[in-house]
Amino acid sequence: MSAADIIKDLKNRKYKPVYLLHGEEPYFIDLVGGHVEHKLLSDAEKGFNQTVLYGKDTDVMTVLNAAKRYPMMADYQVVLVKEAQEMKWGSDGDDKKGINPLLSYLENPLPSTILVFCYKYGKFDKRKKTYKAIEKNGLVFESAALYDSKIPAWIETYLTDKGYKINQQTSLMLAEYLGNDLSKIVNELDKLMLNVAAGQEITLKHIHDNIGISKEYNVFELQTALGKKDVLKVNQIINYFEANPKANPIVLVLGNLNNFFTKVLLYHYSKDKSQQNLARELGINPFFVKDYELAARSYPYGKTMQIISYLREYDVKSKGVESNTDHGGLMKELMFKILH
Repeated sequence: MSAADIIKDLKNRKYKPVYLLHGEEPYFIDLVGGHVEHKLLSDAEKGFNQTVLYGKDTDVMTVLNAAKRYPMMADYQVVLVKEAQEMKWGSDGDDKKGINPLLSYLENPLPSTILVFCYKYGKFDKRKKTYKAIEKNGLVFESAALYDSKIPAWIETYLTDKGYKINQQTSLMLAEYLGNDLSKIVNELDKLMLNVAAGQEITLKHIHDNIGISKEYNVFELQTALGKKDVLKVNQIINYFEANPKANPIVLVLGNLNNFFTKVLLYHYSKDKSQQNLARELGINPFFVKDYELAARSYPYGKTMQIISYLREYDVKSKGVESNTDHGGLMKELMFKILH
């Protein structure tokens, strides 16, 4: 069951007495948790029937005391435990004082309470009795991190659901620029949609105007120029970066280049050079395989290893270690070493 499916059920008032939302990707956990916090009860009902707790600042007995309350002038009591990974859950079964009170509750939860645990940045131990009790009597949702290669399609789906269009190349650029932090991506997309009329196609110009990615001078065009060994284009882009350092911080550029050349190295390692296999092994959209084929021809295995070493060296230098050169100067030095 997806986060969207859970929210659909919640909207239709198909509730479970207890939910465990856990996993590596916090975005979907926050999405469901946010709906629980803001949409299940009316403002009038929340005063007596909604409790929001934070794992670091609460304990099992506080959670249970809230969960065992009966609703007042409402159908349900809602208890939301945020950052539940910070909470001390107690023993998993019998202890010296008897049955773990939380486990006892989870094995027979109140049907008039909706208890939600938001357990982020990791998986709950599925071997524990606590997990099995929630799985049996409530609902467990694992929020898995998306592979980098799946991010562009996710962006397209998100925008389509909001009534916007975006082509593959534009979504690929956004994914490369914004990374795989879904919360960050959504924040940027939501800002973008404020400046684009509903129903329109989001273009590279919209991204340039609202997110700050230059159409011609960005880290992706730099990767392409390096792959082709287009010295003139590389120098033009680096000069643009030097003139616009806030839009193109060296840490972002170095991070992207390290990712790019690491994939070039993986290309060299791969025995099966078919497009389908390379896309899978490199974790990229098949659309981009040709860029890595070209880069691999430009930079043999030994040179690629040397470039990755350069990138690590200049990452350290960019932090002021053993170097007094400004970031613009460091980038020019690095580009010379990569190209020659």
